[in-house]
Amino acid sequence: MYESRIAAGHLTVAASTGAAPALDALAARNLAGHGFLRAAWYAEGAPESLRTLVVEREDGTPIAAIPTAPFGPAIAGARKVPGSYWPLRSPLIAPDCSSFELAQALGHPAAASLGPVWRVGPARADCPATHRLTDAARRAGWSVLARPAGTSWVIDLDAARKQGGWPRGSTASRLARIERRLASHGPVEWRIIRGADWSDTVLEELAAVEAASWIASKTDGSGAKFMAPQRRAAWLAVLADPVLADMLCATILTVAGRAVAFSFDCDDGPVRFGIAGTFRSDFAKSEVGKLANHRAVTDAFEAGAATVDLGAGDSGYKRDMGAVAGYDLVDLLFVKSRTAARVLARFWGATLGDEPRPARSLAHG
Repeated sequence: MYESRIAAGHLTVAASTGAAPALDALAARNLAGHGFLRAAWYAEGAPESLRTLVVEREDGTPIAAIPTAPFGPAIAGARKVPGSYWPLRSPLIAPDCSSFELAQALGHPAAASLGPVWRVGPARADCPATHRLTDAARRAGWSVLARPAGTSWVIDLDAARKQGGWPRGSTASRLARIERRLASHGPVEWRIIRGADWSDTVLEELAAVEAASWIASKTDGSGAKFMAPQRRAAWLAVLADPVLADMLCATILTVAGRAVAFSFDCDDGPVRFGIAGTFRSDFAKSEVGKLANHRAVTDAFEAGAATVDLGAGDSGYKRDMGAVAGYDLVDLLFVKSRTAARVLARFWGATLGDEPRPARSLAHG
C-alpha cells in the first residue's frame, strides 16, 4: 500500500490491494444511490485481484472509492470497475465530493493503481456519479472514450398503482389460467429465497434449471449465472455479506417438487433490478418463464417498489410485461496517454467532449 497526503486540499489519497472498508461505508451514501455496491459485490469472487483507490477528508471521512480488477490482456495493464453482474458498474462517490476534489485524486501518484487504461461500464449515462467522474477525470488530464451500451427497460410500478394496479386484470386472469393448466403436471408451488434462506443447495437448484434451459442447449453457456461451480462460489461469497443476502432474492417456481423456472433479482431501496432468469426447456410450452417473471414483479409491487429495472436487451418480452425504454447506458474507457486514446478511439468510441485544461496538481502540496 502507498499513501500520500494532499496538504493543500486536506485530502488523503491511498491505493491498496483488496477491498477497502471505505466501500461498505460509501455504499450507504453515494451519488449513484446504489446500496448494493458493497465490497463483496465488487470482489466478484476474486478479492485478491482487487485494488481500491480511496479518497478521504482530513477527518478520515471517505468521499470516493474506485475499486478495479484486471481487464483484457495482462501485458496491457488495463483495469476495470468490476461487479458481480448487472445492475450497472459505478465507482463510489459521496454526494458532497466535488469534481475538483475528485480531479486532485485522479491526478495523484496513487491513481497509478488504476492502470494506464481503466473501464467503467455499462454505466447509466444520466447518472450524476457518471457525470462527476468523467468531469473530474478530464480535469485531471485523462481522456474519456465513450460508446453506447444499450437502453435499459423499466416498469413504472408507481404509475401502475395510479392506474389500478399491476398486472392488469386481463393479464392476471391469463396468468391464473396458465398456472391452473400447469397443475396437471403436479403440485405448483412458489418459493421466495432471501437472507438466511440462501445456501449452496439453492444455487445448485438454480444451476439445474439453467442446465436444462436454452442457455445450455443453444449457447456456449457463458451467459449462465450459476451452472459453473466457480460462478456459484462467487455468488456464495457475495451472499456471505448479510446486507447483500437480504437485497438479493430468487423467485422459484416448482412443479411436483422440481424447480422449473426462476427470476433472480436485487432489491435496492425503491428499485428492483432484474439480474437473471430462465426456465426448463421441457416446460417452454407451459409458459413457466412468463409466470416467474410476472410473479417477481408482482412481489416487488406488493412490497412497495416504485420501479422494476429489467436492464438492456431482449426488449420483446419486456415490452409485453409493460416495460418502456428508461435510460441509456454507456461504456467508458479512461486513458492516461492521449496518443493511446487516439488509437483506442478507433475501436472503442469517440473521445467524450473537448479536453479541458488539467487542474493544477496538489499532490505535492
